[in-house]
Amino acid sequence: NPHGRFSIDPQFGIIRTNKQLDHETQSVVVLTVQSQLGNSPVYSSTQVNISVIDVNDNPPVFLTKSDKVTISHTQPPGTAVYIAHAEDKDSGLNGAIRYSIASKQSNAFSIDPSLGVVNLTRTVFADKQREYTLHIAAEDCGSPPLTSWLILDSLAAKIVILDINDNSPSFTSSPLSYVMEDVEVGFLVHHVIAKDPDEGRNGQVTYHILSGNEDKAFVLDKITGLLTTAQLLDREIEERYSLTVMAVDDGSPALSAMQVLTIVVLDVNDERPIFLKQLYETTVRENQDPGEFVIKVEAVDRDAGLNSLLQYEIVPGTGYEKFKMNSNSGELVTAASLDRETQDFFSIKGNSCHDLGSPSRSSTAQLYVTVLDENDHNPLFAKSQYQISVREDLEEGSAVLDLFASDEDHGLNGEVTYSLIDDTFGAFAIDSVTGSIVTTKALDRETKSQYTFRAVACDCSTHLPRSTTVSVVVHVDDVNDNDPVFLQNPIRAFVPAETTVNETVATVSAEDMDLDSNGAVVFGLMIAETVFQIDAKTGDIILKEPLASKDFSTQLLVTASDQGILPRTATAMVIIFTEEQEEEISFSHSLYEASVPENSAAGGH
Repeated sequence: NPHGRFSIDPQFGIIRTNKQLDHETQSVVVLTVQSQLGNSPVYSSTQVNISVIDVNDNPPVFLTKSDKVTISHTQPPGTAVYIAHAEDKDSGLNGAIRYSIASKQSNAFSIDPSLGVVNLTRTVFADKQREYTLHIAAEDCGSPPLTSWLILDSLAAKIVILDINDNSPSFTSSPLSYVMEDVEVGFLVHHVIAKDPDEGRNGQVTYHILSGNEDKAFVLDKITGLLTTAQLLDREIEERYSLTVMAVDDGSPALSAMQVLTIVVLDVNDERPIFLKQLYETTVRENQDPGEFVIKVEAVDRDAGLNSLLQYEIVPGTGYEKFKMNSNSGELVTAASLDRETQDFFSIKGNSCHDLGSPSRSSTAQLYVTVLDENDHNPLFAKSQYQISVREDLEEGSAVLDLFASDEDHGLNGEVTYSLIDDTFGAFAIDSVTGSIVTTKALDRETKSQYTFRAVACDCSTHLPRSTTVSVVVHVDDVNDNDPVFLQNPIRAFVPAETTVNETVATVSAEDMDLDSNGAVVFGLMIAETVFQIDAKTGDIILKEPLASKDFSTQLLVTASDQGILPRTATAMVIIFTEEQEEEISFSHSLYEASVPENSAAGGH
């Protein structure tokens, strides 16, 4: 017991461990044990053999380190490229080791589980993968098993693989690129990149444009692959280019690849909106409710996106408040009811649209709106009633009054015709076009001194015409066209012989149908008379001197005259005689016959 690993009970002889045992340090311990009975000097001894049973308390330990190896792509599958070696201090199964590749980057390698030999499973190529890292595990067969790891990095050895031109270039750059249309000539549009995993000249790539650049808008540097503009771009002319680009290596024979590179030209707000018409003309009826459709204006913008989205508006000006523009559609509607009689034409000079680009661009167009008439006004006379006076001696067809009615409407709606709707007793008619009222027969104040009738002014609308009526009063003024008429002619007066002077012996009466002075009658004697006189106003015949005899008789010619400017006169005979001669007076004829022309004036002799 040189290391004091064990102790023994001196009374009972029980052997115990004092320290941790290690099978790997000492697997068998031989102890010599002696015994003594009391204080006897006699000893006896025996040998105790103790076997330390192995416990799996040691992991495998790699004797080889992580190495870097170099392999060639010409080595065939099955070639041993590395040997891993590990030891385990345990014994039995605890010390038996099995090898494995716990983590692989590829399936190019395998390992012999007993020998630890790493073999190639396939041919490796440097252009596909130049580095391999193997995680090799050494695991004992104990329970539970213990494991150690070895990391093998094959790149550190800088594997040298002789290259052949067996790879074509492969494009790694995007087949799509974007460029603003306003870039300057020489602007870098795209970097064409193609990779060739071959080495040396086999991997050197040059670039070429095969098609799609007929207008020579672009230049491709064959060495760098930088694609630049060769002239100014215009998206509105060409918004997309499809360039067939070839990448070719410098091997022999040369290998190549092609790619269709799409260049999308992005829009810049360099186009202003253009109206389809510079002048829009339309009509709209008056009196329509607000919101009545008037016209749709339209403009186009060759730009794209927001740069081509248009907004329409009416720039403030005369009459613009009467209309409203839909900013998106360009539809113009009324904002208020229109009245043609107030304003029949609108010239909107600021009909504008602008795009939504930044900065925005705009244009304007002219818009003419004519307001069409609705028959919403009656004809109007200057007066509510007309009163006129005319002479009764007007000739037939004479104009007595020119009526005029105005209508604010337009066209047939404002064209007026005239008519009479009351009975004029055949005395008057009206010209339907001019409104002139004329006589249709001779007037006679003494028959009818006043005419009252209504005149109508009506427009010529083909749909619900409108009219106005006015009253016309025609006063017929008197003309001295009637002679005085004696109520009795001849007049017989019987005068007694003893009649005194200044006594009225007879009275004559006459009437004149005219008015005023034309109808005021005065009397007179046609032949101067010394015996009798007549009162001019009353027509009384008065005795001025005594009668000369009892058988006196005389005949007086009495005149009745009006007081017109050109007086008219009638005569009558007054026969005066005394009573004694009454029986002697008789008519000269028993029958009188006369012919009288028709239409003879009253009072004619």
